[in-house]
Amino acid sequence: MKKILIVLAGLMLATTTVKADEGMWLPLFVKRLNYVDMQKQGLQLTPEEIYDVNNASLKDAIVRLGRGFCTGEIISDQGLMLTNHHCGYGVIQEKSTEENNYLDDGFWAMKKSDELPAGFSVSFLVRMEDVSEAVNAALNEEMTLEERNKAIKMVADSLEEDAKGDSDYDVNVRSFYEGNEFYLFVYETFPDVRLVGAPPSSVGKYGGDTDNWMWPRHTGDFTLFRVYADKDNNPAEYSEENVPYTPKHYLPISLKGVEEGDFSMIFGYPGSTDRYLTSAGIQYELETRQPSYVKLRRQVLDIYEAEMAESDKVRLQYASKHASISNYWKYFKGQSAGLKRLKVYDKKKATEDQLAAWIEEDAKRKELYTGVLDGFEKGYANLTEVNKIAIYLNEAIFRTEAIRYSRAFSNLKKLLEGDDEEAIKAEVERLKAGLDAHYKDYSKVIDEQVFATMLMNYHDDIDESMQPKEVKDMIAKYKGNYEKLAADAFEKTIFADKEKTAAFLEKPKAKTIEKDPIYQVMRAVFNHYMSEVRPTIVAENEGLSRSKRLFVKGLRAMNADKTYAPDANSTMRFTYGQVKSYHPRDAVKYDFVTTAEGILEKEDPSDFEFIVPEKLKTLIKNKDYGQYADENGDLIVNFISNNDITGGNSGSPMINGNGELIGTAFDGNWEAMSGDIAFETELQRTIGVDIRYTLFIIDKYAGASHLIEEMKLVK
Repeated sequence: MKKILIVLAGLMLATTTVKADEGMWLPLFVKRLNYVDMQKQGLQLTPEEIYDVNNASLKDAIVRLGRGFCTGEIISDQGLMLTNHHCGYGVIQEKSTEENNYLDDGFWAMKKSDELPAGFSVSFLVRMEDVSEAVNAALNEEMTLEERNKAIKMVADSLEEDAKGDSDYDVNVRSFYEGNEFYLFVYETFPDVRLVGAPPSSVGKYGGDTDNWMWPRHTGDFTLFRVYADKDNNPAEYSEENVPYTPKHYLPISLKGVEEGDFSMIFGYPGSTDRYLTSAGIQYELETRQPSYVKLRRQVLDIYEAEMAESDKVRLQYASKHASISNYWKYFKGQSAGLKRLKVYDKKKATEDQLAAWIEEDAKRKELYTGVLDGFEKGYANLTEVNKIAIYLNEAIFRTEAIRYSRAFSNLKKLLEGDDEEAIKAEVERLKAGLDAHYKDYSKVIDEQVFATMLMNYHDDIDESMQPKEVKDMIAKYKGNYEKLAADAFEKTIFADKEKTAAFLEKPKAKTIEKDPIYQVMRAVFNHYMSEVRPTIVAENEGLSRSKRLFVKGLRAMNADKTYAPDANSTMRFTYGQVKSYHPRDAVKYDFVTTAEGILEKEDPSDFEFIVPEKLKTLIKNKDYGQYADENGDLIVNFISNNDITGGNSGSPMINGNGELIGTAFDGNWEAMSGDIAFETELQRTIGVDIRYTLFIIDKYAGASHLIEEMKLVK
């Protein structure tokens, strides 16, 4: 899934400065908070056409993929769903084999019976409700964090139960503004989703890691799925008897294209932002968290890339894993640079100084907000080392796939130490059922190298006093020869070889798991974390949680005339802005659109990231664009707007003032990488696939015109 909140440098138009508006807004409040401003920018819809509980509205065409890894939109009355190529990448990779290489060749179901089960669900928002009053009535500032969380859960459970009733809805209460407000969300979840169409990676991932987070882009980052339901249009598990879902609303598609200054609204499920992070948090990000991610991920990527270059089989196996790791490696690298360049620490500190002065002006404020700002300094200082251990647990130790896999056998080991034969048999069958899926995309050669490299990083970078004795002894035994340690461990383990794992499951013994060297590393590091590290994290988060909650409360009270948007938390939001060009630096201007001509300008047959399929090349050279060309005869590929979005918004619809689909959001720009933490109003941009390029690829390139016939095109 891809981070998409971005902020750009130096936006100067010909006659005026255009600023983006910060805010990922809850559609529940569109009429009260945003509607007038949206009208001024070009919105033609009513508030009820955007969000309505009783009648069809835009919200009913927007879907959450899984638990929120991406967003999609319904674009036909037959449940056809559009999202990003990188959102469907894992599915495409999973379905690919050397014989049917959908990653390289693309996939198009020419009839519904050819569509492939995707393996994830989608959810439609039924409604949302402000339940802050009910939850906050059970809370007080004297509570410990544990007491507060228990009270919140008790009230939330009751509210969720009442909202669910006899339905099959998924209901949850979510915290906003660092625990100051609470909202209830009701979803209808459809588990039967099928892959319909995907362009080859040379289209859907054109530019690869080189162009990732960069503008200008020329990427057809889209994939098509279809939502299925039972004969009564209700959610149902996969069945050949299921039929395409009939949506309450689907998005009409505009062929008119975009012009600079056009209204752009984005609906979706942004994952997470940290806009209320303080200066102490910025320091932690720059000195500990982000450098750790950048360092560890780069080393893993180097191992992947070397082996992927040697084998097409390995390249297919690790394509999705590489893409996931690489995306956030570059993201954190860019975010660190952006935070420094934009002097975000200084800006945050200035806000904190202003709040401190405001608190000092009133005795009641001083009583309520006692120690709030000091709590950040203390909390982050005490958490720096233990949080680093937590990072290394996930990014180093558990980056070894065999280690992650061995943990899945912990329950079996526990059962084998008892005498419940039925439970043992059931667990063995469960593990057997997952064998093929686990080893399909696994390389022992890669994993052994990752193990050696990541264990070395763990030993070198984590304070020795905070490492488990078993691991230190193992490293000492091999005198720091990590390659030899890894070779021996992978020779002996049952968790890096399908045949060994299968043989073990035929005659499982607790001692076999207990003595396995890979399992021993996993158990030692994980148990040490749970017993020695996690308690410190929990204890320090007590004060930090209070500081965060009261900091946001005080900030909103101090600036009572300003409407603050809540941080993203994988709940439905909309954001609005305009299509805009920008100046990234002195004497350079970037246009607001890119054309198909740019695809050929970037072409490099010797670089897999910039290979152009022959058929696409011919279509572009002949300008054979059909109805998808603009008024000048050009084919627009990507465009930019100043919408405020982040990861989870990948695949979100970009909608014009008439409620028509104009594009699909998929990325942001390098100049704006600090945006998840610090929104800069003059710098924000989002990159989208122009819907006409998507239709062109479906129709003219893939020949899947039957899919176009499902859609409602507006000329």
